[in-house]
Amino acid sequence: MVAVNRVFAAQLAGLPVFGPDGESIGKVRDLVIGLRVDRQPPRVLGLVLELATRRRIFVPMLRVTSIEPNAVTLATGSVNLRHFHQRTNEVLVVGELLDARVRMDSGATAVLVDAAMEPTRTRDWRMTRVAVRERTGRLGRRGPVQVLRWEELSGLSVSELAGQPQGAQHLVAIFETMRAADVALALHSLPVKRRYEVAEALDDERLADVIEELGGEDQKDLLAHLDDERAADVLEAMDPDDAADLLAELPEVDKDRLLELMEPAESAPVKRLLEYSFDTAGGLMTPEPVVLAPDATVAEALAHVRNPDLTPALASMVFVCRPPTATPTGRYLGCVHIQRLLREPPSDLVAGVLDTDLAKLSPDASLSDVTRYFAAYNLVCGPVVDESDHLLGAVTVDDVLDHLLPDNWRETGLTHA
Repeated sequence: MVAVNRVFAAQLAGLPVFGPDGESIGKVRDLVIGLRVDRQPPRVLGLVLELATRRRIFVPMLRVTSIEPNAVTLATGSVNLRHFHQRTNEVLVVGELLDARVRMDSGATAVLVDAAMEPTRTRDWRMTRVAVRERTGRLGRRGPVQVLRWEELSGLSVSELAGQPQGAQHLVAIFETMRAADVALALHSLPVKRRYEVAEALDDERLADVIEELGGEDQKDLLAHLDDERAADVLEAMDPDDAADLLAELPEVDKDRLLELMEPAESAPVKRLLEYSFDTAGGLMTPEPVVLAPDATVAEALAHVRNPDLTPALASMVFVCRPPTATPTGRYLGCVHIQRLLREPPSDLVAGVLDTDLAKLSPDASLSDVTRYFAAYNLVCGPVVDESDHLLGAVTVDDVLDHLLPDNWRETGLTHA
């Protein structure tokens, strides 16, 4: 028995999905509808679920037994783990319908802000209602939201959706609640036209986070779509090691042009990283770990690692150098593990709790050497130091895994054993 009679897509997206015994399966990311040649309400074919492994799968609506305000329940916990692939005449409601421009029977134009499905007597679901906001006047001022029947609108065929420019305001609003890695996977699943529209609507910082989580070909494609000034701004917002990896994949003329457009302070660490091969410690490292002078206190060190912009791996270790502490100028003295910081009095100096015995990575150390280093010392972060004892940066285990996994691991996800 389905618990509700009308469900709006934007409210459904993100809801957790459970099996009949309460086992967690994943989250709803979209609805799939089959468009008709006439203007009758289309059938809702199923849900696109995202598993914990980030794999996106399709679940037919007939498998759905309950839709509650806070969860969706399936008839069985056994689901087909094959990747979802969109077919001809199938449309993603969240990914493709939201923000579409439509025509009302009155002749006015409007923007589609949501769509609602309702069950039929045959246990099918139909996309019967649409929420639209009319655009009025020459400046396209936004009117109030109206909920209309599907058949009261035109402009929703596959060809019309593919041919018209679309905003991305409502889709971006849904993405705001998702991790950058999940947004990247959603972007990869969208048609190219829609992917570009969403990229244009995201701010530089958010787009940088998302591009860092995309596969190499998607990264290059999105960067090429942006104008050069915007592309340079996004590269500046990326972590230097990720920006360097992306630039290294570009033709030399494009790489040089974008580096020239970046602010010197932002391009300098990227240029240093580009001097190393991508599969060495120098190419893998980030030049911006947490670095403090020896007279810093434990309390100061803990304050630095609390920075929410730090990855858990970078926050696991503080590096101590003689001033100046900015890489690559400071002479490396040692490191302090976060567990040690948590055990020491806040007023103590980090110089008194240094780990000076931990082996250091050379910038020319190979990927296999770096992998063995992390395995041998049970670390998630390690220092990269040159022959003159200058700290160059730090390698984190996530960067190592990025290079050990297949190139398309972000798109294929993981399968259950």
